Amino acid sequence: MRLVKTLPLLLSLSAALGSASAFALPNDRDQPIRIQADNAHLDDKQGVATYTGDVIITQGSMMIKGNTVTITRAQSGDIDVVTSVGNLAYFEQQQSAAKPDKMKGWAVTIQYQAQKDMVILTDRAKVENEGNTTEGEKIVYNTKTQVATAGRGGNVTAPRQRIDMVIQPKKKAE
Repeated sequence: MRLVKTLPLLLSLSAALGSASAFALPNDRDQPIRIQADNAHLDDKQGVATYTGDVIITQGSMMIKGNTVTITRAQSGDIDVVTSVGNLAYFEQQQSAAKPDKMKGWAVTIQYQAQKDMVILTDRAKVENEGNTTEGEKIVYNTKTQVATAGRGGNVTAPRQRIDMVIQPKKKAE
């Protein structure tokens, strides 16, 4: 299972926040995946793995944390959906070797739908990259079209009337 290969969207969220670089470290996808959790339930027949209890998944510079993380596979064996739930679920990933800052995201639920090229952060959603931030009830990012939508989330614990974005000015070349 190559998690980073199927999760390029975590990096691509940065494009929605004004960053020109939307690539992970080149060797992330070649790194082993490490999963730490209090409990694991693996159902190979159904293609579902559920990890509970302070779950931490790492691969290279990418990290996903949550109280519960569920990974489902498609018929082809590729990752279909990764869902991280917590108070708050969290992800981070370094975009390039030249920039040590990591793109970070928080939400009660973070779901990556690999087959649809979508990442959905729901309930107290926030994405931060190089000082740029986007906050709202729900942030949806399409990795293929590089289109982000932020707004109302439906069934959320902390309703917000409006989204809140902070975009830092571009630094001028010396």
